[in-house]
Amino acid sequence: MRQSLGSPQIGMSAVDAVSGRRSVRRFLPAVVPDETIAAILAAASRAPSGTNFQPWLVHVVKGASRDRLSRAVMAAAEAGQTSHEYRYEPEHIPEPYLARRRKVGFDLYSLYGIERHDIAARKGAMMRNFDFFGAPVGLFFTMDRVMTQGNWLDCGMFMQNVMILARAFGLETCPQQAWCDYGEIVHRELEISDDHILLSGMAMGHIDASATENQLESTRVGPEDFTTWHR
Repeated sequence: MRQSLGSPQIGMSAVDAVSGRRSVRRFLPAVVPDETIAAILAAASRAPSGTNFQPWLVHVVKGASRDRLSRAVMAAAEAGQTSHEYRYEPEHIPEPYLARRRKVGFDLYSLYGIERHDIAARKGAMMRNFDFFGAPVGLFFTMDRVMTQGNWLDCGMFMQNVMILARAFGLETCPQQAWCDYGEIVHRELEISDDHILLSGMAMGHIDASATENQLESTRVGPEDFTTWHR
């Protein structure tokens, strides 16, 4: 029987959906129906939020809008015209976080076939963010600027739901905070009010399973390294 549009696949457990999630960096151009995106977002909206604020807002870009935004941000990136929406990480990254960051970066460049000191090639790989790694769908998550830290937690849980639910529909994603380095342009091109803060972008589509870079599986420390038991 043909699966109807907007209907999830059957057979993927919650554990598989979460543990198998990864950031995909090459997608197929296959169309993702609007009905499927809407179904994912509707289900994701069951994310918890303090006092039911539901502070998340989503901008979906496809087609000409996607391409126009991509061109505008790529031009700014080439010219070095950044406009950071917010600071994502500390200015001086302590250990063990710096080592983790370096490892995943080196592992990815290795799969790309990029030498560690090839700055031009590394920049080229970074620029692929702004074509959504070939994905036909881009999502941008925003919220009202008056919201505070607790509401960032709410939006993070909503975004996680989107990424996990996408897998149930046979899709994959890549969260892309890189777009926030060019927040002014994203605001302008998508006509996002300055009263709203851009939290993150996200690529969504069908994975290109033949792409070498999609073999990357970032390492995770075990519960014994981040859990303290109080009995």
